[in-house]
Amino acid sequence: MRITLAATDSELARAWREQCGGLADVSVHEGSILDLDVDAIVSPANSFGFMEEGLSGVYRRSFGGHVQERLQALLRAQHDGELPVGRAEIVAIEHPRIRWLIAAPTMRVPMTVAGTVNPFLAARAALRLVKQGHFAPGSGGDGHVGHAVTSLAMPGLGTGTGGVPPGVCAAQVRAAIEEVVLGRVPRFPDLRAALAAHDSLVRGL
Repeated sequence: MRITLAATDSELARAWREQCGGLADVSVHEGSILDLDVDAIVSPANSFGFMEEGLSGVYRRSFGGHVQERLQALLRAQHDGELPVGRAEIVAIEHPRIRWLIAAPTMRVPMTVAGTVNPFLAARAALRLVKQGHFAPGSGGDGHVGHAVTSLAMPGLGTGTGGVPPGVCAAQVRAAIEEVVLGRVPRFPDLRAALAAHDSLVRGL
């Protein structure tokens, strides 16, 4: 899986490079995520599939309102209309280069998510979907997601409305890549160890 981490501001681009620049098959793009030639892009929006604000609004204006309609129809069919943080779904988009949009919410509704591990949960959900998931009915695809998606681009997760500092976001995304792509799944011997690891993620350490 080839992963591109996109940023339109220098602070997030720097954080991507510092935290994730040394990972295999991971690159950093300083510029619009829409300029990339990838199979899929991640939409870190809300749990209800509304694409009205921030980057999701950019996606909707670029790809058309049918993308939101398709996503929300899938969420109604598969999740009673609400995709929880920590889950992801994929839908087809009509675009000359980018074929798929992966919805991986960082928040239930637009709100501050600083001090949470929501960027980690969203990134892990998107990566797990590509590595392990299957297309849902109504998504526009069929079979194993990984057969169709060999490259994806990810923007900052929770760094806009969510208020997550770029360095924290980058550290949490790195943890998700290490766990899902590199297979470094943490095994906690007790609750104290799990709490310590959680606290480190929250602080971006």
